[in-house]
Amino acid sequence: MTPHPPCPFPVTRVSRLPERTSRSRWLVDDCWGEGAVGFICAIPKAGKTWLAIDLAVSVASGAPFLGCFPVQNPGPVLAFAAEEPGYALKERAAAIAAAKGLDLDRVPLGVISEPSLLLDDPSHARRLADTVEKFKPRLLLLDPLVRLHHSNENDAGQISSLLGSLRDLNRRFQTAIVLVHHLRKSEAASPGLALRGSIDLYAWADSCLSLVPRGDLRLLFAEHRSNPAPRPLLLRLAANPPHLELAEPQKTDDALPDRIIETLRQHPATAATLRARLGVRNETLGHTLASLEADGRINRKNRHWTVTVPDH
Repeated sequence: MTPHPPCPFPVTRVSRLPERTSRSRWLVDDCWGEGAVGFICAIPKAGKTWLAIDLAVSVASGAPFLGCFPVQNPGPVLAFAAEEPGYALKERAAAIAAAKGLDLDRVPLGVISEPSLLLDDPSHARRLADTVEKFKPRLLLLDPLVRLHHSNENDAGQISSLLGSLRDLNRRFQTAIVLVHHLRKSEAASPGLALRGSIDLYAWADSCLSLVPRGDLRLLFAEHRSNPAPRPLLLRLAANPPHLELAEPQKTDDALPDRIIETLRQHPATAATLRARLGVRNETLGHTLASLEADGRINRKNRHWTVTVPDH
């Protein structure tokens, strides 16, 4: 058998690598990196689809994400919703567009209407690549990951192969990719580490948006591979029309945050213990705890709150 002639990979000196094609590091300021792949994640029923559709409508239209984060490089968005009926997806997108003052007919948000899409099916993967090449989306949204494959999410080999094909799609067509995925209920050092399945999922992500319930509010965490993360934000699901928006904690007595910090400095405590010791309403306590957590002054592990930043 005649041996194959050597065929080395091409090598480029680092100083001659191409410059960043976009002027901005962000697709959406502080929330999603330019051309980034990653996750929008939460436990079930926590609002991750609302967040994903808001991101999709914002990128497609150029309107600020969540009403406050500028979109640096808007363009068409392509989405596939494995669990959301078409009418429900349309209703959510229409509500979000109305909240942003947009005409949904003028928003270039396309939806793949195929009944199923399996990323680990070679024929489906080819069709998805052909669709991305034709539609040229700035952002590809796939919701949720669990319905998009037959692989074992806990098997690093299987999940790495699946994610590798998505990374190839990302690089071939310079499109950002958002996967909607579930968090485990157990808390971790950072929400992204609580992604359900192999740790390879978290390692793959360039950007990650996590929603963590705090009573009737949601705490939004952003994590990035190459960009600084903003402070966590409090969100709530507003009505008329329904959409996620920034939430401010309800007015409480001015001393309550300091009283909470002083109590926790003595010993970590659950919300129930704090409520009993401080004599406050559950709703008032919940809003104040969420605000202190967003400010980085306290955190929660195994349902116990602790002080993270000592007062000077």
